[in-house]
Amino acid sequence: MKILMVLESGFPPDTRVSNEAYTLIEAGHEVHIACLLKNGQPETEIQKGLVIHRFKMGSLRYKSSVGALKFRFYFQFWEKRLSALLKSEKFEAIHVHDLPLASLALKLKKKYGLHYVLDLHENWPALLNISTHTKSLLGRVLCSIPQWEQYEKEQVSLADRVVVVVDEAKDRLVMNGAEKEKIAVVSNTLNMELFNFPEQIRDSKFVTMVYGGGINYHRGIQYVIEATPSIIAKIPNFRLWIIGSGSYLAHLKEQVESLGISRSVKFFGWKKQDELLKLVSQSDYAIIPHIRSPHTDATLPHKIFQYMYAGIPILSSDCKPLKRILTETGTGKCFEDRNVESLSKTFLELHKETLKVGRNIENGQKWVREKYNWSKDGTVLVNLYHQFD
Repeated sequence: MKILMVLESGFPPDTRVSNEAYTLIEAGHEVHIACLLKNGQPETEIQKGLVIHRFKMGSLRYKSSVGALKFRFYFQFWEKRLSALLKSEKFEAIHVHDLPLASLALKLKKKYGLHYVLDLHENWPALLNISTHTKSLLGRVLCSIPQWEQYEKEQVSLADRVVVVVDEAKDRLVMNGAEKEKIAVVSNTLNMELFNFPEQIRDSKFVTMVYGGGINYHRGIQYVIEATPSIIAKIPNFRLWIIGSGSYLAHLKEQVESLGISRSVKFFGWKKQDELLKLVSQSDYAIIPHIRSPHTDATLPHKIFQYMYAGIPILSSDCKPLKRILTETGTGKCFEDRNVESLSKTFLELHKETLKVGRNIENGQKWVREKYNWSKDGTVLVNLYHQFD
């Protein structure tokens, strides 16, 4: 089958999209990706059999996506380019990543006789609801959360198949009236064929906790920083490493200064994947402190499985998918989100247990090898496309 994937961002990098595309290629499908053009990238490129079509979009039009349901300025850009591509290439299926372009995919499905797969990486209306850009006066004018919620419900009902990342996301859609049978859970698990974790060389003079990822308010890193003085009081050689970039970085740095803990907290900025993993390999603990919301209760970061496979004990907030997996696997502990006292107390308990029994690397690797791996999730995706045959 000839499949056109549609991605609203640049490509690469996107781990989930890469895993899906190359798995479908290995299964005998021809896969193309339509995405945005970033600086220095060619408009058309073939990477290991994957055909990439890139389109240049101005910043104003890109920012207009938040108001796409009220003003078609954004949709018109994609419709013009995707229609031209569909006329020249003759695809059999369209696979749209995330919610915004779902209605366009439906329109193209009807016009060109395509199978239509809607791949929901996250709860998009809930993401918009917690995003800072929708809280401004202009953002409130352009973006109606109830309108996006209704849009999601309609598009899920009209898609041929729907893909989600966790069971909790599927449960939410079913509760909203979606057909259970057409929803497939394809999680953000570890692709062991591509994952190489560096040799672990930790500095025994320190107890190091690492955070890696985006930096905004809803990641909850501010609560980790707030808990750091109480942790240092019990573990004087504790240090916190923060890897990543984002809109909340300046605030976090000010918070560290105001608490007088600059010697114990280090900001590394954004790092490439191999550089990030090297720093993770030097850490004793990893933290995922996301604030609970309908968004974080229905999605899952790739990094939890990287940490599991590396045997690094995980401290996480109690977002539903994170709590479910850590409880099932015994690879970490959860604290109550936004509760600084719970965070500090739970980490000290985790540290005490780790000192007593050591790091159980084999346990995390066993869970990844036997259950939480891309080989299994990729098979779910391939089977979904077999249903179109």
